[in-house]
Amino acid sequence: MTNNDILRRIRYTFNFNDKKMIALFALADLSVTREQVSQWLKKDDDADFANCSDSQLATFLNGFINDKRGKKEGPQHPPESRLNNNLILNKLKIALNLKAEDIVDLLKTTDLAISKAELSAFFRKPDHKHYRECKDQFLRNFLQALQIKYRTDMDSNPVNKSQTKSTSQNHANQAPRASANKTAAKTKAKPTTKTIYVNPNATVVEKPQSKRKVLKLKPEDIWKQ
Repeated sequence: MTNNDILRRIRYTFNFNDKKMIALFALADLSVTREQVSQWLKKDDDADFANCSDSQLATFLNGFINDKRGKKEGPQHPPESRLNNNLILNKLKIALNLKAEDIVDLLKTTDLAISKAELSAFFRKPDHKHYRECKDQFLRNFLQALQIKYRTDMDSNPVNKSQTKSTSQNHANQAPRASANKTAAKTKAKPTTKTIYVNPNATVVEKPQSKRKVLKLKPEDIWKQ
């Protein structure tokens, strides 16, 4: 992983804007411009992309520690001129006040299992016999685990919640309208009784009523065999 990759991932995970990024560098006694921050965060194939040096990333991480844990009294510890994954992992651990069991639990969210003994090897001095080099894959999984834990989900944003609520309310308001429109359309489609037009000036001709023929029988004729 490159320094720029790490800087981008941390910025995304904690939702830092340019102003916050500049402030974090300043907390470790480094003044940077918005243009510099923008260049470090651009994609590698962008024409304005600029490499973030080890010293610059170390300064940013030191500022991150000061922001999260408070700055210690006395002069600021100078940034390392050479960084590796072990140092980056350790600085993030310090900044977020993570214990070994915290990191083990975090990594489970990325389906990476590691024991506390294996993890402790990353934080030993390079000349220690149990020192273990932190590979890119492990650091990438750790940064992914941080993103899962600390990244503010868009659904939990109050603005988006309000928008979602408003959208739901609109749907709820539209439902009765849709039902009413459907009923009106159904009623409109129903054929109505036709009214026969009668010309008031027409001459009414009364038709003679036909007399109904009634068959009259005498009682004796009914029982007559």
